[in-house]
Amino acid sequence: MSFSLWLEKGWLKEHKPTSREIAELLAVADRSLKDCQVSGLSNEGRLDMAHNAALQSSAAALAAAGYRASREAYHYYVIQSLSFTLQLEEHIIRRLNKLRHKRNVSDYERPGVVTEQEAQEMVELAKQIRQQIEEWIRNNHPELAGEM
Repeated sequence: MSFSLWLEKGWLKEHKPTSREIAELLAVADRSLKDCQVSGLSNEGRLDMAHNAALQSSAAALAAAGYRASREAYHYYVIQSLSFTLQLEEHIIRRLNKLRHKRNVSDYERPGVVTEQEAQEMVELAKQIRQQIEEWIRNNHPELAGEM
């Protein structure tokens, strides 16, 4: 697979990013990372906020690459795009998708199913992704790194 194939299938749209947009997406990720570490927060809340941090960071990388995910299955494709931007290993992307699915189950079907370990794992993955994406943007798209 490639971004060009995703474009053909309608999963992505071409996008012209700005350094301000990238900075704003990463600022939302930073806020979510800070919020997910508040003492006393539920496992579901921590996982949800950490997922949002990973999603916003991933959306920044996708935008820097010149794309935006279409609305249908947005979260899925933004996370999957990490295989192209960061070249994340497939097992990490699969784990992110499992945690994304767990978040959806918790939010829409059965509250209380997120374990402390899952919440913490999502927090750690989100921190790692956030850091790697900033480095990736600085190295591959320095013109967009100005406001980060």
